[in-house]
Amino acid sequence: MSTIIVNDIEIEVTRKNIKNIHLSVHPPDGKAKISSPIYVNDDALRLFVLSKIDWLQNQIFRFKSLEKIKEIDYTTGEIHYFFGKPYSLNVIEIDKGSTKAELRNKKNIDLYVKKGSSKEQREKIMKEWYRKELKEEIPPLIEKWEEIIGEKVEGFGVKQMRTRWGTCNTKDRRIWINLELSKKAPHCLEYVVVHEIMHLVERGHGPFFQRLMDQFYPNWRDIKQELNRI
Repeated sequence: MSTIIVNDIEIEVTRKNIKNIHLSVHPPDGKAKISSPIYVNDDALRLFVLSKIDWLQNQIFRFKSLEKIKEIDYTTGEIHYFFGKPYSLNVIEIDKGSTKAELRNKKNIDLYVKKGSSKEQREKIMKEWYRKELKEEIPPLIEKWEEIIGEKVEGFGVKQMRTRWGTCNTKDRRIWINLELSKKAPHCLEYVVVHEIMHLVERGHGPFFQRLMDQFYPNWRDIKQELNRI
């Protein structure tokens, strides 16, 4: 058994008496494995993985996201990220008034909850707050990049996605942004917005799309790798 590295992803290689190459990703942490015919060398395996790289990165992201979600209890002292910066969660139980989350002193997130609230109820409040904040950041980015790229976005939405950072409905000219981007650095959000708007020019991810991204957002590959390492 050996390993190969492709786009900073370590992949465990097992050679067997089989006819085809099989690439797989395994829980709980998204470990990548490849089964290969005995005669296929490492360079050929790397090329095969590169042909499947979008699928592979999405699967790894999905498993890692699920693992992180399991670890969150929404209790005082937990570290939660907001646009790439860590904040300490401070849970405040209230008898009356509105439940909410808000930043305090650039170090804390105060989470106001009803007494006896469940983990699920606290999570819902946090997600509503993340969604509100993310929705405020997206329109200026769309407006900026509409002008630069020369394409018009008819609408946008925010939703939880397990395997993608964003999607584009080219027919309706509407883009969707992953709620998790509210926790990542601002340049990650901008990259995804640019990526999805670019699909209004080119639907696929082939060479033409990549050349467009190189032209309009030269460091996009670095940010893509950053997101897929998270």
